[in-house]
Amino acid sequence: MNMETREKYPKTLLNKGTGFLTDYSHSLNPYTGCSFGCSYCYVRQMPVSLFRQDEWGTWVDIKKEAASLLRKELSRAKAKGKVTIFMSSSTDPYQPIEYKEQVTRSLLEVMVQEPPDFLFVQTRSPLVTRDSDLLLRLGERVRVSMTVETDREDIRKAFSPQAPPIQARLKALAQLKAAGVPTQATIAPLLPSSEAFPEFLAPLVNRVCVDDYFMGDGSGGKRTRSLGIYKLYEELGLEEWYQPAAYEIVYERLRQVFSDDQLYLSQKGFAP
Repeated sequence: MNMETREKYPKTLLNKGTGFLTDYSHSLNPYTGCSFGCSYCYVRQMPVSLFRQDEWGTWVDIKKEAASLLRKELSRAKAKGKVTIFMSSSTDPYQPIEYKEQVTRSLLEVMVQEPPDFLFVQTRSPLVTRDSDLLLRLGERVRVSMTVETDREDIRKAFSPQAPPIQARLKALAQLKAAGVPTQATIAPLLPSSEAFPEFLAPLVNRVCVDDYFMGDGSGGKRTRSLGIYKLYEELGLEEWYQPAAYEIVYERLRQVFSDDQLYLSQKGFAP
């Protein structure tokens, strides 16, 4: 797929944490747009996507001179009080363009020098392991949350064909654990998976967050419904997985392997 990229010079980087992210003082997006273009992404229904003529997943704006801007904003924010950052809320900080542009890495370099009270890194990309050196320097002030919506590669290909393979994400979790970086596996949005899914995660993490369309899209599932995702479930003959109680199937399977204090539901699993 051809990816349209543009260079932008933003006036601000840190946004106030609101809605689902009220537990954070700020959210931080190194890019606008996301080339993973997952079919169920709630950002498709947000202004950043709706105001753009191009289809979500076909364009990315690169935020230039982001590090120097963050250095100024972070210093100001820290002077006012506690700073907790969610990176990222409407893009993946480690999508393919990051290999070349390294905007996310430049932001981490700033945060190593001026540490926030807490940084939550949300991604589905194995590229995050490249920055283990910087993440380690943040110590307990950071948590990497790796999205692993399912253990079934056929399901991943049906719902998010442009996203990294599941096996690559599991390998990345293993590498982060070996390096000593605080991590969690995030099953969000919860997709159809096998009974063995928890067994794959057990050696890799001691913290798992489960979220679905109904708890996690910020509108009780309305944003996701408007994307027409149910049709995909119908085509796959998996309608029983598209309903508010479906998460209980996976949650109960996880409880056979993980203790209750290692399992988190929806917003609590994303909190600092």
